[in-house]
Amino acid sequence: MASFARILGFGHYLPAKVMTNADFEKLVETSDEWIRSRTGIQERHFTGEGETASTMAAEAAKRAIEKSGIDKNDIDLIIVATVTADMHYPSTAALVQRALGIARPVPSFDIGAACAGFVFGLTIADSFIKSGMYRTILLIGAENLSKFTDMQDRNTCVIFGDGAGAAILQASDKPGILASHLATDGNYTHLIEFPAGGSRLPATHETVEQRLHYTRMEGQEVYKQAVKDMSEAALEAMRRAGLPLDQVSWVIPHQANTRIIETVGKRLNFPMEKVFQNIAHVGNTSAASIPIALSEMEQQGLLKREQNIVLTALGSGLTYGSVAFRY
Repeated sequence: MASFARILGFGHYLPAKVMTNADFEKLVETSDEWIRSRTGIQERHFTGEGETASTMAAEAAKRAIEKSGIDKNDIDLIIVATVTADMHYPSTAALVQRALGIARPVPSFDIGAACAGFVFGLTIADSFIKSGMYRTILLIGAENLSKFTDMQDRNTCVIFGDGAGAAILQASDKPGILASHLATDGNYTHLIEFPAGGSRLPATHETVEQRLHYTRMEGQEVYKQAVKDMSEAALEAMRRAGLPLDQVSWVIPHQANTRIIETVGKRLNFPMEKVFQNIAHVGNTSAASIPIALSEMEQQGLLKREQNIVLTALGSGLTYGSVAFRY
């Protein structure tokens, strides 16, 4: 009887429109040097006409399905991690199911764990497969952050980008997901928030005028918590997996900014050449960050079978967690 959830392959999608640091110099008081020194970002992708979280998710899913060599109709569960859904309801996952044209109804739902969404999604998928409830799961991280970013706030507008990444997980008798560690500390909900548009502050002329329908973030406090929580989560996932650091091929942190990524690597005492970064050309894509990184690594030949990989992330909530897996 299969006892592991193994990842068969990845796929990702980035919109064609590229926003460089020079483009932001025309929008707000900033500079290429200021952005690079604080974030490590040189460019990011923004959605174009007709592109949404669900359209990007569906395209990434198609590529993951092709890469994995499965029939789309083998999928029996769809999970989408996103905080920038096309609409409050129906779910982005339902829209993806329709776009893929899967022949039969399959359960499909969204999870809203922000930048940690893909890590949470992997843990959920792993649990479903190990329970025997589902055999083949499509997991996607997709974000359309450009449409929810205040282009007058130089501290946040330069950070975020759009994109989607997907993975196919399937029941296997070979080790796959080895261990996870998830947590949420609600005492820090105020550090990253989207104030209006929900039941607490429904949309009104006042909430729009006060620019409450955009992401707000306390950057310095987020940095402190991200470094601490992402490092500790990674160590806990490795401990649960019985995985010594010298047997880890790659650490893939959420691509929040270069300073967080590098400090997490140092705290783990892990060689920086094995801490993957693609933030320079992608920016912070929240829940899409880690699956886009994994897909790019697969394309570049960096990700190889039987490597041990550790993922770690933190997002609004504050939600954070880590997954250790064998590819």
